[in-house]
Amino acid sequence: MKKIILFLSISLNQFISNGQELAQVTFSGGSNFSYFSLITDRTVLIRISDNGTVLEWGTEESSFRNSNYYSPKLQPYPGRVEYYTRNADSLSRGKVKSIGSAVITYYDYYESEERKGKIRSIGSQFFDYYNNFYDKLLRGKIKSIGNSLIDYYPSFDNEAVRGKPKTIGSTSITYYSSFDDRLIRGKVKSIGTQQYQWYTSVDRVGYGGGLKTGSFRQNIGGVTYILQ
Repeated sequence: MKKIILFLSISLNQFISNGQELAQVTFSGGSNFSYFSLITDRTVLIRISDNGTVLEWGTEESSFRNSNYYSPKLQPYPGRVEYYTRNADSLSRGKVKSIGSAVITYYDYYESEERKGKIRSIGSQFFDYYNNFYDKLLRGKIKSIGNSLIDYYPSFDNEAVRGKPKTIGSTSITYYSSFDDRLIRGKVKSIGTQQYQWYTSVDRVGYGGGLKTGSFRQNIGGVTYILQ
């Protein structure tokens, strides 16, 4: 009996470690959304645009001098990568089919225009997208990854935040508006309970637009948010 329990425990741990889940959300310039990152096989990141396209994959490399700094560029993944062949559906043909243990599927030609050819699933995580019944800035964007619902600021919101992620799962994201200092307009103001302050045009020369308080890399609600 103990052997059976031990075997089930090991199997469960392997399943969890090889599972795919939303791991990172990255912004460029502390303002514009760059990509979502799912993690697979413990260390392999798969970066995805907000409209459901695989951008790149690989592993992160940390700095020898600062273990909290990671290179934005991923290191090549040496493991097995497969692509859909010419026998696959025309919308999947030539696209990446699997990265390590993560199998990737795509929506077929008979789906709605907002879904066609986009990622349907990565491993156990299924994707859904906003259709044409939603605000024009949301149409075609990822609506959910697994159990994580994703919302965006609509077209009638302040011009500095329109189209940017508003909530990811239970985590809310706010931004500085167009009424704020010109150097911080559109920059992230808060993610969950984490507040961010940026140097403005009235601060010392050379500091303007730089991060004043907050962390460039912060785990919030189980997801790592990165401001590059």
